[in-house]
Amino acid sequence: MLGWYFEDFTPGAEVDTPARTVTESDVVAFAGLSGDYNPLHVDREYAAGTQWGEPIAHGLLGLTITSGLLHQVNIINGTIIAFMELEWRFTAPVKFGDTIRAQLRVLECRETSKADRGVVRLEFQVRKQGGVLVQEGTFTLLMRRRPA
Repeated sequence: MLGWYFEDFTPGAEVDTPARTVTESDVVAFAGLSGDYNPLHVDREYAAGTQWGEPIAHGLLGLTITSGLLHQVNIINGTIIAFMELEWRFTAPVKFGDTIRAQLRVLECRETSKADRGVVRLEFQVRKQGGVLVQEGTFTLLMRRRPA
């Protein structure tokens, strides 16, 4: 089943994603994939001496998981043409065992000069258990229009 076409997005519409628990294995796999072995993420002894007192997930891992959660609600699957722009803030750490979810809201829909596509801007708030905001920002996406 395809995701939403440009015409299906309505400014103000909100969607909640499912939740996902971030594990130590996720962090280790992301470190290997990205090459980011910052001891804040992968060295328990080092991280114990930081303000967090324990390792935390890479901020970009949280962003990547958020992108995956967007796919799980089947809004852009098969209808996205391009990911055009990202604005993002990291507001609190995600620790091993934290469960995150995102709420997204359609901010803007605008037509383009090409009849088969339109631009959609989505706002995200990513929260962990207890409602703590950990990340927020916007994705700007180029979406297919519904075929005639």
